[in-house]
Amino acid sequence: MGKEHWESLDWGDYSAEYYAAINDSTQQADSAPFIVFMLSMLRDAILSITPQVAPQVTELLKHVVGELSREALQAALGLADRKSFRERYLRPALNAGLIAMTRPEKPNSRLQCYYLTELGKKTQGQ
Repeated sequence: MGKEHWESLDWGDYSAEYYAAINDSTQQADSAPFIVFMLSMLRDAILSITPQVAPQVTELLKHVVGELSREALQAALGLADRKSFRERYLRPALNAGLIAMTRPEKPNSRLQCYYLTELGKKTQGQ
């Protein structure tokens, strides 16, 4: 993309930072300040996206307080079928990065527990 394309974008509240990054890069004859600016913009955009969450996962997130075992989460939801819980609730929440394992190196550990990630906390709060 050429310079004209980037300058045609609406940078809104970030236009001052955008032009400062371009000026810094030009003065230093180094693209690093502009790259750092663009990467921070991308990071902020990605973090601002709330994932689409299945109703089952939304329900699961309501019950995650601290670190809980699969059994505790399943009981809190009133679910008896372990396979259904794992496929409809647990895996989608893990894959979406909403919850994480306390022992990721041993996913089948009897001591395995789950907790909310930062994204999970953000999603839970909505």
